[in-house]
Amino acid sequence: MKNLSDCRVLLVDDAKPNLDILVEGLKSEHKLSLALNGEMALQVAARTPPDLVLLDIVMPGLDGYEVCRRLRKMPETAEVPIMFLSSLEEVQNKTRGFEAGANDYLTKPFEMLEVKARVRSLLKAKIYGDEAKEQIASELRIAREIQMGMLPHDFAELERRYPVRFGAVLEPAREVSGDLYGLFAAGPERLVLFLGDVSGKGIAASMFMVRAVSLARLLAREIVEPAKILSRLNDELATDNPSGMFVTFLCGVYDANSGRLVLANAGQCCPVVIPAVGQPRLALKHLGTALGFEPGLEFEQTEVSLHEGDALLLYSDGVIEAFNSREECYGTERLLADVGSFSGQSASALTAGLLGKVRAFANGAPQSDDIAMLVLKVGP
Repeated sequence: MKNLSDCRVLLVDDAKPNLDILVEGLKSEHKLSLALNGEMALQVAARTPPDLVLLDIVMPGLDGYEVCRRLRKMPETAEVPIMFLSSLEEVQNKTRGFEAGANDYLTKPFEMLEVKARVRSLLKAKIYGDEAKEQIASELRIAREIQMGMLPHDFAELERRYPVRFGAVLEPAREVSGDLYGLFAAGPERLVLFLGDVSGKGIAASMFMVRAVSLARLLAREIVEPAKILSRLNDELATDNPSGMFVTFLCGVYDANSGRLVLANAGQCCPVVIPAVGQPRLALKHLGTALGFEPGLEFEQTEVSLHEGDALLLYSDGVIEAFNSREECYGTERLLADVGSFSGQSASALTAGLLGKVRAFANGAPQSDDIAMLVLKVGP
């Protein structure tokens, strides 16, 4: 845990005598940075981010209120505690200070003992808060590693057993994802693939995702038809679901002997067939109902014809619902147009290329949702 003596306090006041008093009282307990006006304070804070800011209000140029607002907008100081030290003692002045983003307000003239006590209190709160955030971040990193470890990344063994090739990608919007994909051999000639999207994000969604993946793998080893796999999976998820979460889920079963691929959908985005010759097209007409709402649901299934060189793309709504800075949506039409440019390329090139197209469209805009893609391509 960080020591108070290692904490840096930024002192901002246009009156040098006031700074001298603060420096004398705090120099033995904390590291100090000084600024004589608002512009200088912003520059110093950006260059050497402080752990606490003691800020005067009445200053030439930028006043303390504006400096506080700008500090709150800077990523380096957005959560750094700020205490006003001001001769303005009326309630409306204090109210305005807190509305600007201050954590504390002390009027001049002040007692140095009180300043030191409040400084220590604010710094301790920040240290404890930083420690808690780091602990949470560490746990999320571990959760991400566990989650990503559950998803297949190396398809070499499956590609040796079946005349198909695979590509996959999972890009969480946060540390952990509510999206999922799976791919495994459920029998000597039967290959099962699925992709889903759990409602919500974060730890709760990732835990529900892990449960859905685990159940799907178990059920697919016993049940041949994807529609019945979804029905049983829905019953399991809906029967014991106190959080009321749900998951959209698409399941496919590929028979290596016949080359028959059967799909069943529970509310997931419609997969895309990318033929070796011709235009990409949506593979299904009906989306179906998401899993987890209520038991007893039944699902339709569709046989999809794939020939040598054809590919099938499964994807989550983080792809088609990606937005750019102009609030434009990527959309299904753009998806169909873009995937056509990758016809004839490998499954892994298709997923990587499409992800690149989505990122180029977003053009730096924050990722609003998890992105998952799984591609099956027919061919040795």
